[in-house]
Amino acid sequence: MITLAVFDMAGTTIDDGGAVYDALRIAVEETGVPVSPADLQTWMGAEKRAAITALIELGGGDPAQPADRVDVAFDRFRALLDELYTAHPPTPIDGVPEAIAALRASGVRVALTTGFSQDVAHGILDRLGWVVGGDSADGGAAENGPESAASLHVDAVVCGDEVAAGRPAPYMIHRAMERTGTLAVSEVLVAGDTAVDVQAGANAGAAATIGVLTGKLDREAFDGQPFTELLDSVADIPAYLARR
Repeated sequence: MITLAVFDMAGTTIDDGGAVYDALRIAVEETGVPVSPADLQTWMGAEKRAAITALIELGGGDPAQPADRVDVAFDRFRALLDELYTAHPPTPIDGVPEAIAALRASGVRVALTTGFSQDVAHGILDRLGWVVGGDSADGGAAENGPESAASLHVDAVVCGDEVAAGRPAPYMIHRAMERTGTLAVSEVLVAGDTAVDVQAGANAGAAATIGVLTGKLDREAFDGQPFTELLDSVADIPAYLARR
């Protein structure tokens, strides 16, 4: 039985119009190195300082020269992302708020994980009006009916700067288990739109690791990755669990 669902944010539960891709690419290119689309995709779901470091190296640069090269690029990434999100605010992916509410109403806790730092991640959630914890265990339903996308509750959020290593390491998933009181990894489902999302799920030993097609990857791009199932969207997960 699944008691905890752990979902990635951008591209999995939230549509940001590709802003993360653009901000990361520009921030690294401004350090003076090229960024290939394939390398960018490989490092998309990772913690963003680690991604910047890797992309500088892959572009032929030295992330330690000058000493603040990664810090400057990371600050630039956050500034660019804020500009892009101000111009085009992130929105929930169609059907995802309803799926999260349905999961929580059925007793499945929902945690979000992300390669973003805490300030960026919580800024996005604040823009959406999503609330972390603080409600009853019935999925947030109120007397006036189920919660809306603008008042959605999730049980926990874990960011890349809160753990020793981001994806594909399993630590954000394990931290989500800790924060939701989930004892058995055999009760955890993980879903994400990138290769490192499903790699993290497999490394964590999750009972189900779902690749979703709401991001930049198509089905063929997931070939060889350690997923349990490929679904069109997180919106399909309640039905997946019902037939599992």
